[in-house]
Amino acid sequence: MAFRLFVPILAGATLRERILACIGATIGIALTGAISGLAMGGGPHVALLVAPMGASAVLLFAVPASPLAQPWSIIGGNSISALVGVTVAHFIHDPVMASGLAVALAIAAMSFTRCLHPPGGAAALTAVLGGPAVISAGFLFPFVPVALNSTILAALGFLFHKLARRNYPHVATPAANSHGTADAPAQQRVGFRPEDIDAALTTLDETFDIDRDDLERLLRQVELQAMVRSHRTLLCEDIMSRDVVSVSEQATADEARQQLLDHNIRTLPVVDADARLVGAVGLRELTKATDTVKSVMAKAGTAWPETPAMSLLPVLTDGRSHAVVIVDGERHILGLITQTDLLAAAARVQRADKGLAAA
Repeated sequence: MAFRLFVPILAGATLRERILACIGATIGIALTGAISGLAMGGGPHVALLVAPMGASAVLLFAVPASPLAQPWSIIGGNSISALVGVTVAHFIHDPVMASGLAVALAIAAMSFTRCLHPPGGAAALTAVLGGPAVISAGFLFPFVPVALNSTILAALGFLFHKLARRNYPHVATPAANSHGTADAPAQQRVGFRPEDIDAALTTLDETFDIDRDDLERLLRQVELQAMVRSHRTLLCEDIMSRDVVSVSEQATADEARQQLLDHNIRTLPVVDADARLVGAVGLRELTKATDTVKSVMAKAGTAWPETPAMSLLPVLTDGRSHAVVIVDGERHILGLITQTDLLAAAARVQRADKGLAAA
């Protein structure tokens, strides 16, 4: 139990993420200091940095999804807190009283301006206890170097995360109804509701370092993983159709449309000359076709034969996809699972579960 104190508490942290954080912090802090020094006429080898930037870099590069690590949190949190600290120091000359009040008022100011950022407390404290350099800068200190450092660091973080293909600034993207109606997406009409999350947060009476929409996404994924685990013996190969109707990528739109109508299906896998899957088409894509199927085909949802069938639920309930193609390692088509196939399998599993419960 004693060693639990040393267990990382951040969920989802991987070695790759930590290595990226170290690389990002190295680049971000070094360039922030160099660019700030150059901008102020000191040259690129004269670092112009304030200590809170180190803490900002930890958030920016190690936990970029945190609401506390977003660009406005970094720029506004540090700058506003530094301004609060300078103001407090100007009116209160007792360093002990000024320190406590500066940090307290910085928290209040960041909360009201929606830019809560832990290093902001350090920026406020630096403004009070920073010594002659900060005193001589006076009310310029919150802008140079604090706002300058913060802006450059946030901009470098934005570029770094884009290159690393991370979602930053982090924006939670809740599932939307693809039909353009006011109804919630199909996968959100069962299970818990957004108001349940609000009620749970109110009951727990704690503040968590995660966006509310991210929390909902996480909980829905937990629901899905629990269902997949409980039905992991039902595999795609158990329920897939094996006599799959497909169309060549060189076929005309009329030929593909006729196949859809003849077989009363909604999705046609598209194959190349070697019978490998390259895409899929439905009536929606074919309405735009002027030449061959290849010009309008969409990306096909795929899975392996040994994939748990229930893991296809997010794809087949997204309002756009009607089928998932089951392929081998060389993308040859082995089968197809439609929404109807999965619904029938789910009903069968439910009946089996009820039978076991009754027994």
